[in-house]
Amino acid sequence: MTKHVLIPVDRSPHSENAFEYVLAEMAEPTITLLHVIDPVAVWGYGDDDSFDLDGYRREEQRRREQADQLLSEYRNKAMDRGLRAETVVELGKPSRRILEAIEEFDIDHIVMGSRGRSGIGRVLLGSVAETVMRRSSVPVTIVR
Repeated sequence: MTKHVLIPVDRSPHSENAFEYVLAEMAEPTITLLHVIDPVAVWGYGDDDSFDLDGYRREEQRRREQADQLLSEYRNKAMDRGLRAETVVELGKPSRRILEAIEEFDIDHIVMGSRGRSGIGRVLLGSVAETVMRRSSVPVTIVR
């Protein structure tokens, strides 16, 4: 049975592992590759008086261009194996955008990488994979 699989990707080896897992373990999946740009990471820290709107827009555009390049690389790898992959770049909180993509793209399964943080690192930084796993309405496979 063909599944529509969402693979959230970034430049980490964990994302690459998730992508390779889908190619190796799932028969002829429909693939949607998602890269989420976190606006907080683009904005950075500072107060309202020092906010540079033009600088923010330039940085967001730079990150969108990097995301397009990254997704193109993944799409080409899928095509090399005879699979088609749709690509999407979103701006927002990563866990929220991944969960919203379930309905938006009619996703049956999410396969994503995890850095495997534990203890205080996970508490302080949060875990996108853990949030998605706990709140998803579809199966989630976490790959390290």
